[in-house]
Amino acid sequence: VPFTEVLDLVRGRKVFLSRGFAYVPKDDMISILITHYRAHLSQQLAMTSRALPQLEEDNRLLPMLSGLSKRYLGQDYSSKKSNVGKITAEMIDSLSKQSFPPCMQNLHQSMKRDHHLKHGGRMQYGLFLKGIGLSLEEALRFWRTEFTKAMDGDKFDKQYSYNIRHNYGKEGKRADYTPYSCNKIIMSNAPGPGDNHGCPFRHTDADLLAQKLRLQGISKDFTDKIMKYTRDGHYQIACKYYFDATHSGVEEPDVNINHPNQYFDESQHFYSGKKEAKLPNTPARTGSQRSSQNTPRSQLSQNSQPTSQNTTVDDDMMDDDLCMAAMETA
Repeated sequence: VPFTEVLDLVRGRKVFLSRGFAYVPKDDMISILITHYRAHLSQQLAMTSRALPQLEEDNRLLPMLSGLSKRYLGQDYSSKKSNVGKITAEMIDSLSKQSFPPCMQNLHQSMKRDHHLKHGGRMQYGLFLKGIGLSLEEALRFWRTEFTKAMDGDKFDKQYSYNIRHNYGKEGKRADYTPYSCNKIIMSNAPGPGDNHGCPFRHTDADLLAQKLRLQGISKDFTDKIMKYTRDGHYQIACKYYFDATHSGVEEPDVNINHPNQYFDESQHFYSGKKEAKLPNTPARTGSQRSSQNTPRSQLSQNSQPTSQNTTVDDDMMDDDLCMAAMETA
């Protein structure tokens, strides 16, 4: 290809140059696609910008256009209906080690360490757990068990249980909130001091991220690939290589990760090929537990429209939800 189409690879001396052409290895072909995509996107955005003055009085289109960059059009994962009742609080710890994406692993480990998560972390993690099939009753039990290691039960009931019920549509305007997509997590405000939400590939210092990957036993080849795409700003591709690194022998290495719950579904699908059941056995609580059933595999790209009762969390938060966050900060 003309060398001007892969300037990032030329800059990194990763291609062979001859008479103005660059010979691109198969592993770096994504750079060509990204260049063409960015050029096309830039052109279309410029056309949209010129058209905006004509739309200033159309209140139907402006809100949609202003939030277009943060929109996620795939499956909303509002609730994993097939898993509701099968995922219990006792299973979360083992599932986090087996099938959670790095962002949710980080939140789970932070909560286990501190017995607390700030509002942003609770929203990101709580809606993810809802999406994998954790029922409201199990969610309340899960959060209460962990938080009451550092506070009394009355404080938890007064300050935190409302927010959990709110996420499940049982409080406030009773909206059915959906889990955060990768784009929502990456584009949202970066975590501040004491926060644990966000995308590890986007919000973690590069040296610290590389150290964490090595401590997890990720091979040098995969670590180098993950760090390369992280430095280039391709955080979802970095997450895809993390998935490949932690699922040895994965049959579909070209899976693109666009949603934390998609990551979970793909991981469960991977392990279902090795075991009859995807979900680990639940520790005994009262009597014998039913064996887990297979979780249907997520579709990689679905343009399904959410029902009128579903409310995406990409929209503004409700006033009473913001009040709860303000009360906690105070």
